[in-house]
Amino acid sequence: MIRINPAGSTVRVRDLTALIIRISDVLQIALPLYSSFLPLTVFAGDYTVLGGAKTERNTTSLSAQSRNYHHLCCPRETKMNKKKVFQLAKGFRGRAKNCIRIARERVEKALQYSYRDRRTKKRDMRSLWIERINAGSRQHGVNYGNFMCGLMKENIQLNRKVLSELAMHEPYSFKALVDVSRNANPGNKIVEPKKVGLAAVL
Repeated sequence: MIRINPAGSTVRVRDLTALIIRISDVLQIALPLYSSFLPLTVFAGDYTVLGGAKTERNTTSLSAQSRNYHHLCCPRETKMNKKKVFQLAKGFRGRAKNCIRIARERVEKALQYSYRDRRTKKRDMRSLWIERINAGSRQHGVNYGNFMCGLMKENIQLNRKVLSELAMHEPYSFKALVDVSRNANPGNKIVEPKKVGLAAVL
């Protein structure tokens, strides 16, 4: 026999198997409604639970299950500590450095930008190295593509960062590499540097 008392929010069951079936039905149907309010107390014969506090006997509480269900479905948003927010907001303009509500927004956006730009920085530096190598190799009559192709054929494994440093600070060493690349690629055409200003007219 099953008796339900809505006023006391209790369920009384005599048979343990019937209790298990009834709990499964309640969990499937009514648990989302009871997840945020109405703690239930289950009585199975002599097995009792009152307000989630267990007695010395084996008990089952729907309120604990409903709280776990609500925690899984609706996780809480964790906020950063106020002290850490102000440490990250140090040097920001206006109230963004001393007002917690504004500082938290500014710090969150700044962390998004830093995450993005840690990846774009690598692309920008590689393009800068390529520009420097291209400018240095064209001074000796070889463009960037043919220069790198000749180095690959000669199995010269210098990365673009080192080649750009050589082009800027060691012009004679870089000229030797250009000569090696030109000899490895006989089809390389000597590229005349573009004339600018009066030199183009004359």
